[in-house]
Amino acid sequence: MTVGTSDGVRLHGIVVPADLPRPPTAGERPMTFVLAHGFTNSTSRAPFLRLAGYLRRFGEVRGLDFRGHGRSGGASGVGGDPELLDVDAAVRAAREDGATTVVTVGLSMGGGAALRQQKDPAAPHHSQARGGPLQRGRRDTLPMRRVHWLLETTVGRRLGSRVLGVRLAPPWPSNPPAPVELVSRIAPTPLLLVHGDRDTYFPLEHFRTLAQAAGPAAEVWVVPGMGHAENGMTGPLAERIGRWARDAVGRDPLCEHDRVTPAASPGR
Repeated sequence: MTVGTSDGVRLHGIVVPADLPRPPTAGERPMTFVLAHGFTNSTSRAPFLRLAGYLRRFGEVRGLDFRGHGRSGGASGVGGDPELLDVDAAVRAAREDGATTVVTVGLSMGGGAALRQQKDPAAPHHSQARGGPLQRGRRDTLPMRRVHWLLETTVGRRLGSRVLGVRLAPPWPSNPPAPVELVSRIAPTPLLLVHGDRDTYFPLEHFRTLAQAAGPAAEVWVVPGMGHAENGMTGPLAERIGRWARDAVGRDPLCEHDRVTPAASPGR
């Protein structure tokens, strides 16, 4: 899949067909998941492909490499305004291809971008599931201090580009709105916030602050034993997310089944 953003960046990604218990009949369209990956991931990385493999049992799965990542053009803003445009382009492309129900699933950097992406009022069933969003400025943990060193120093930026394969844009001139400032505006769109209690990047206090700001309309899960973003995702957790999405937008008869079994990573 190739998609253009509103500011002229060409993004590349994948479309993984749904693997449902029964094929759709004429006029039926399963849910479409738009996955927004984390800073160190892309659509070709194993953790991302595993998650796509799990979620395809609930609907079609689409993923784009954020700008500066993988085969996409441009340079990464690491969860700034440019990534918001990337998520918006992915959702828009899904709708133009006929998707009637779009569920965005953001992980780490992708979670922050997905939370900031404004929903289209013309699409009343656009529900959103989120992973732990990256919030620049948080230096509570050693991993986040390392991330800031990579992003804010000349040596770090060169090393990040070489080792991680990410092309970095210039540092932000000013901080964009943080997810915690915007999360309360998502209602009445269904919102799921998920955080692992073994996430070494963001402590539980950060997540609790986000959940409190989201208000009672959001569903909140703290997952025992889970780490950070795609790398911490398991088949049972992806199944829970798929079921939540199905129930949040109304039970979809196309994806009624008893249990998801781990699917082979697509693209292999």
